[in-house]
Amino acid sequence: MFEAHFQTFDEPETGVALAARLSAFREELKRRKLTGFVVPRADQQQNEYVPPSDERLAWLTGFTGSAGLAAVLASEAALFVDGRYTLQAAKQVDGKAWAVESLVDPPPESWLSQHLKSGDRLGYDPWLHTSAAAERLAAACAKAGAELIAVESNPLDAIWTERPAPPLAQVSVHALRLAGEAETEKLSRIQREIDKLGADALVLSDSHAVAWTFNIRGADVAHTPLPLSYALVPKDGRPTIFIDHRKLSNTTRDHLEQSADVRQPDALASELTTLSKRGARVALDSATAADALNRLITDAGGKVVRGADPVSLLKAVKNGTEIEGTRAAHRRDAVALARFLAFIDREAPKGRLTEIDAVEALETFRRDTGALKDVSFPTISSTGPNGAIVHYRVTRKSNRRIQLGDLLLVDSGAQYEDGTTDVTRTMAVGEPTAEMRDRFTRVLRGHIAIARAVFPDGTTGAQLDSFARQFLWQAGLDFEHGTGHGVGSYLSVHEGPARISKLGSTPLKRGMILSNEPGYYKTDGYGIRIENLELVVAADIAGAEKPMNRFETLTLAPIDRRLIDVSLLSPAEIDWLNAYHARVAREVRGQLDDATKAWLDQATAPLAVK
Repeated sequence: MFEAHFQTFDEPETGVALAARLSAFREELKRRKLTGFVVPRADQQQNEYVPPSDERLAWLTGFTGSAGLAAVLASEAALFVDGRYTLQAAKQVDGKAWAVESLVDPPPESWLSQHLKSGDRLGYDPWLHTSAAAERLAAACAKAGAELIAVESNPLDAIWTERPAPPLAQVSVHALRLAGEAETEKLSRIQREIDKLGADALVLSDSHAVAWTFNIRGADVAHTPLPLSYALVPKDGRPTIFIDHRKLSNTTRDHLEQSADVRQPDALASELTTLSKRGARVALDSATAADALNRLITDAGGKVVRGADPVSLLKAVKNGTEIEGTRAAHRRDAVALARFLAFIDREAPKGRLTEIDAVEALETFRRDTGALKDVSFPTISSTGPNGAIVHYRVTRKSNRRIQLGDLLLVDSGAQYEDGTTDVTRTMAVGEPTAEMRDRFTRVLRGHIAIARAVFPDGTTGAQLDSFARQFLWQAGLDFEHGTGHGVGSYLSVHEGPARISKLGSTPLKRGMILSNEPGYYKTDGYGIRIENLELVVAADIAGAEKPMNRFETLTLAPIDRRLIDVSLLSPAEIDWLNAYHARVAREVRGQLDDATKAWLDQATAPLAVK
């Protein structure tokens, strides 16, 4: 009945093949006179989703998470992951070959400084690490009396004999009716920012920045419409975009050439060298620019200006066209979500559905809109103990049947040309326990606290993060991920620089879109997360002495009333939930069939105070 087109459920490779790869890698390192090597989960532009040709970490270790790093020494090896992936990594890698360590606290450099010996030579690929990351590695080596070696070619690629070819997906024009601002206007704003930086030119090392600036989209990586590319924007004059010409139709090339010169990717090095030989000051993004670019500019006599790419902030503040587009995308997505939630409510208690069935059903309902371009990330469909794995990815081996008494957590999103969505709902299958209802209600109260927040202009995500955690903290509980991330406009579902987390230092500006997704995870038990997307808008407060902001909720999907302990909610929280559900019913009901309307009426009925 249902089918998924945009994600697979294949098993990661394990066992003998991975052991042989690690052994072969060590032999290659020995041949190159290297004592060890660092393998990040990264491509040249630090993308979240990397093409198959850059999945080096997964190929070597078996770990398939979106963030991680491996350090291979002559007799020891470690895989470093953050709190989202601790359980997943333990299940995917060979514990006899790999130690699973923290990616954050302590960082990998701490492990390296303890395990490297005096005289060791630790290799790294400067195209796969930022300069800041390379400096941290160098410091760890220095502490141990070892040497950090930048390699010209990656030794892992030498043994990966079946490595896929780099992607060559066709590039498309992102029309002005969707983008809301022409390339020439964006470039003028960028060049003013370059002038403020005191730089002569800016390297756009992030393909998202290139796509936004030149109003193009592509399909070189999964789930994000990216054309892998670079650009060089001078303070004055015409920019250059570096992209494989085989990706460009005549129409797309004509579009690009209206505002930029178009050259092959390998021309970037020569252009930077020429510019640097004149002593130019070249701005690089600290978060995405490869250390190789920094070394190239410096070696040629240029001056590197390292900092945040100004395009990331310009891109994060959506214009009126993008905001209207994302509202339309969420209304469209809401119809698919209502159909899906009604289907789950009807079929899951019968005991025949699996986690994969839920993924396939949701994607099918989204495809039925006629506008789905891709899912915005692989759908997380987790039930029972799998729900406690924050970034769980269901495979045919891990696929679990949904049973009475389970919580089903589904975190998913869609890519539409007019907007990107991301939503999580946790559903009760049968009768939930009192503990489940307590935990769900605490998560819900944190979600509502963010949704209702009113805050001065200039407030950062770090200042709001504890709003979402306070009710869990009161019970001695917490969750090991950020409360929210930025979201792009038909670009990455995880977009910087703003976020709601303990590390969110960027002020929230009107026009930014962020997720609101507190959760709770009981190891080997269940998982709970409630996620809506929020738009930062002006708050109209009589007598306010400074500009104030609030959130407008974009996501329109019922929150499972059966999981709520109403006695824990305040009257204001009940009012918020009832108003939210009334809005969902108002905006979605007219587009549903009669059976789904009846389900929606029940799912959005007002909560009464007990």
